[in-house]
Amino acid sequence: MEQAAKMTRGPLIRASWQDKLIIGIGYILLGAFVLAIIVPMVYIVVASFIDPVTLQNKGVTMDFSKWTLTAYERVLSNKAIWTGFRNAIVYSVLFTVVSVVVTMLAAYPMSRPDFRGRAFFNVIFVITMFFGGGLIPTYLLISDMGLLNSVWALILPGAFSVWNMIIARTFYRGVPKELQEAAFVDGASELTYFFRILLPVCTPLITVLALWQFVGMWNSYFDAMIYLNDAAKQPLQLVLRSILIQNQPQPGMIADMQSTAARAQLAELLKYATIIVSSLPLLVMYPFFQKYFDSGIMAGSIKG
Repeated sequence: MEQAAKMTRGPLIRASWQDKLIIGIGYILLGAFVLAIIVPMVYIVVASFIDPVTLQNKGVTMDFSKWTLTAYERVLSNKAIWTGFRNAIVYSVLFTVVSVVVTMLAAYPMSRPDFRGRAFFNVIFVITMFFGGGLIPTYLLISDMGLLNSVWALILPGAFSVWNMIIARTFYRGVPKELQEAAFVDGASELTYFFRILLPVCTPLITVLALWQFVGMWNSYFDAMIYLNDAAKQPLQLVLRSILIQNQPQPGMIADMQSTAARAQLAELLKYATIIVSSLPLLVMYPFFQKYFDSGIMAGSIKG
C-alpha cells in the first residue's frame, strides 16, 4: 500500500517548483472558471424562489420565510409558456431527427475512397462553411418556397451541418474495413451494411450529434423571430426573449397586479423562474446521454 502511494506521489514529488507553480496557477484558473459558472446558476435558482419585494429591496436571502413559489405558479399557469414549451420540444426533436439522418447519410459516401467526385463535393461542402447568402436572400428563398410561418422554415435551412458531416465521415473511416468486407462476403448489400451493421457501431457518434443539434435548436430564437408570425407557433425561446430582453412578461402573468411597482417587481422575479423552466429539458436529457458523450465527443479527433 505504501509503495503504491509513493508511486502515485512520485511524479508530483519530482516536479520542480516551476512545474508546481504552473500546476497551481492552472488549478486556480480552473477553480475561478467553475465558480464563474456555478455562482450565477445558484443565484438564479435561489432568486426564483424569493418574494418579489424582498428580492428588489434586499436581494438574495437565505431566510426561508421570504421564499415563495409565486413565480413558478404564474409561469406554469400561463398558456403561452406551455404552448411555447410544446413547440420548442417538437421543433427540437424534429430538427434533431432530420439533421442526424441527413448528416449520417451524406457522410457515408464521403468516407468511401471509391466514391467518384468526392473531392468536388468536399470543396462544395467546405465553401458553405465560410460563405452564406445572408439574411435577405435566405428570407426571399424561404418566402418563394412557401415556407414562411411554418415549422419547415426552422428545420430545413440548418438541417445539414458540414462540421458534423466531417466528424461523421472521420468516424466512418475509423471503423475496421474487415467489418465491411465480412458483410459483403455474407451477401449484405450497401444498404444492409449501412443500416444494420455500421449505424449500430456509430451509436456514440449519433448520440453526441443528436445532443448538439437538440441543444442548438432549443436555444435558437432568431430564425423563429424572422420566419414565424403566428404566436401559436412560436417556441419557448421567443417567450423567454420577451421576458428577459424586452422586459415584457406575458399579460396573464401580471394581469392581477394593479401597482406599476408591483408589476415591475414580479416581472423581475419571473425572469429567473422562466430561465429555470426553460433549462429543465436539457438538465434532464444530459444524464441519459452522458455514457455516450465521452466516447462520442472524441470521434474523429485523431484521424484526419
